[in-house]
Amino acid sequence: MATTEKKSVFNTLYAINANEHAEQKQQGSVKLTYLSWAWAWAEVKKLYPDASYTIYKDEQNRPYIEDPDFGLMCYTTVTIEGQTHEMWLPVMNGANKAMRRAPYEYTVYNSYTKTSEKKTVEAATMFDVNKTIMRCLVKNLAMFGLGLYIYAGEDLPEDEVNEQKQAAVSALDNAIAQVNAAKNREEMTKVWNEHKDLQTNAKFKDAVIKAGAKFPKPKGAEPKQQQTQQQPQEQTK
Repeated sequence: MATTEKKSVFNTLYAINANEHAEQKQQGSVKLTYLSWAWAWAEVKKLYPDASYTIYKDEQNRPYIEDPDFGLMCYTTVTIEGQTHEMWLPVMNGANKAMRRAPYEYTVYNSYTKTSEKKTVEAATMFDVNKTIMRCLVKNLAMFGLGLYIYAGEDLPEDEVNEQKQAAVSALDNAIAQVNAAKNREEMTKVWNEHKDLQTNAKFKDAVIKAGAKFPKPKGAEPKQQQTQQQPQEQTK
């Protein structure tokens, strides 16, 4: 009796469609996608009840490390079935600028006014740190496959993309089979009209043309040839 090969942790989590639980936010000209940490962790625990995560804390029990020049950074680790991955994420504001303990200014160039402008990054709060930790956890889970395609800029997990491609191929093959099975021009025309979504497909059009060559064209279908009038030639004396 054949045994089914068990999917790896990565392949199992990578195949999950996370689109309904993702939220998109526009930051200037950049569109960012965020995945719900609660949903992500629940999905992992349903499949792997022994999964666990830890949040890095420094000697003072603070859940971040701090550099006065570069800002704050949060770290998490996730362990699933004996495998551990680490992830990190800086504490950032809405413009994706690193936040520090104290506010600071930076300069940007305004292409409309053609002048330099100063902008302020507010001081980080524990709310910002907490938000970063949970986003870091989601990013950490992506290292195990869950929602990784989102970070890769794709719309669907690989398995669903392959399924959609296979479905499209099957629909095309089925339509071509119907064309080839047509017993007369009327049946072939009916198949053509029923598959408007394939009428621009080169393979489908080629199958219809080849099938149509087997059937006699209906009377009156031949275009009338235009008679060309010859200009009278001048008689040479």
